[in-house]
Amino acid sequence: MPFFSIIIPVYNRPEEVDELLESLSEQTYLDFEVLLIEDGSTEKCNLVAEKYKDDINIRYYYKENSGRSETRNYGMEKAEGDYFVFFDSDCVIPPFYFEKIKKTLDSNYTDSYGGPDKADESFTDLQKAISFSMTSFLTTGGIRGSKGVKMEKFVPRTFNMGFSKEVYEKVGGFKDMFGEDIDLSLRIRDNGYTCQLISDAYVYHKRRVDLRSFYRQVHVFGMARISLYLLHPSSLKLVHTLPALFIIISLIMLLVSFYNIWFIFPLLFYFLLIFIVSSLEYKKLSIGFISIITSAIQLYGYGWGFLKSYIKKVMFRKNKSVEDELEKYYNKK
Repeated sequence: MPFFSIIIPVYNRPEEVDELLESLSEQTYLDFEVLLIEDGSTEKCNLVAEKYKDDINIRYYYKENSGRSETRNYGMEKAEGDYFVFFDSDCVIPPFYFEKIKKTLDSNYTDSYGGPDKADESFTDLQKAISFSMTSFLTTGGIRGSKGVKMEKFVPRTFNMGFSKEVYEKVGGFKDMFGEDIDLSLRIRDNGYTCQLISDAYVYHKRRVDLRSFYRQVHVFGMARISLYLLHPSSLKLVHTLPALFIIISLIMLLVSFYNIWFIFPLLFYFLLIFIVSSLEYKKLSIGFISIITSAIQLYGYGWGFLKSYIKKVMFRKNKSVEDELEKYYNKK
């Protein structure tokens, strides 16, 4: 039996899956199986899976469309390994990934783990700018596993996440909801299992989105945070409210600046800082400029989704309308 079972849900992404499987075939540690679960796609990945059958232990399954959570749960039911690992189909895995994970589990075992995501040198300027806006302390408080100061305890997410088979049998699988990975991570902790951030076990998250779809994505993240709050009240931290506060403070600054122009300068300085940090990180001014745009989208999109969901779901208790809107945004992806 393999030690790791890698579970990958996919929906109409054969080119992405090809890159992901190629990166898995180049791992320095190969005691794993890959379960590729096709969630009712019209553009199937069966031929891509066939391409790598001689390089890695891979099993391909096709099922009717039921969403990400049910698809991952389906994979866990089929898995034969002792430890389940989850990647999104738009990830590329560095060759040392599983070697690092196995060494960590051997020396300091943990029931569950997560790792950060990064941008590879081969990514486009837009992909790098989006990665910056999703991982920088300046925009997300470092909550997605980046090294250094963080504003919240790390919570694994399914682009880079693993847990033991025992955890699955005790805690159960993913719920059919938005923010399902965070919900499961919180349930794992609530059941007394250990969780660890393995900072060196990062993945390259190759988000293939334009600015419009990126806005829809982060908008959903903001709305989903309120659903998580209602299920896990203690999970809502100050860092999650900052984009909403950023919207309110920005509007106040803009209004007051009509009477005193100096009030807009803190906002301008903040975006200038984003430009400088991003440009230095990627050594390219154009990425710094694009990062201003993607960071604004990340903050205002998430913040507006958070505020809208809070008003409807918490203040007016209109739960169904928000869930319908989440579904609408998700189906546009």
